[in-house]
Amino acid sequence: MDAPLVLGIAGSPRRNGNSEQLLDACLAGAADGGARVQKLVVTDYAIEPCRGCNSCSLTGECVIHDRMHEVYAAIDSAQAIVVASPVFFATVPGVLKVLIDRMQPYWARTHVLKQPRPVRRPGALLLVRSGGDPYGFVAAEYTIKSVFAVLGIDLVGEMKVTGLDSASDVIRQPDDLVHARELGVQVATAALLTLGD
Repeated sequence: MDAPLVLGIAGSPRRNGNSEQLLDACLAGAADGGARVQKLVVTDYAIEPCRGCNSCSLTGECVIHDRMHEVYAAIDSAQAIVVASPVFFATVPGVLKVLIDRMQPYWARTHVLKQPRPVRRPGALLLVRSGGDPYGFVAAEYTIKSVFAVLGIDLVGEMKVTGLDSASDVIRQPDDLVHARELGVQVATAALLTLGD
């Protein structure tokens, strides 16, 4: 049996910041747990925003021809998905929201074209914020959970860490990196179980 692929999506516009470092720890744990891992850094892709044209409701495919097709391929090949993001004004950063909005073809296939729902697979969520926003994690959390529902992702676990702002803050909270690694092991274990189904 092949090792399952755990896809980690780094949703921050800042490279190697707190959320990405937590994601790296999570993916390291997934590798320890017997999974293959792949990290997709959203800022490495020039993804156009969804046009709201609803063409995907006719065909199940997006009409925009950019590197999002590589993202679709990565998502489709993964047995588990982990999303890591900072919280910007109570929700996810624009670069990640653009990617999330481009998931509309998955919704259209299931809800409009009545194609079979995606195979269920595990996932996890890593969110970080500095702590000043009175609305906390709720909007960011629900935004990602909404796309998880469309993709057939069952949440294995989540981490919500407050007090991280400058890029090196997470290093001063090593317990968070340990917990992220442990979460990665849990994701890999759940992904291995799905391969056995």
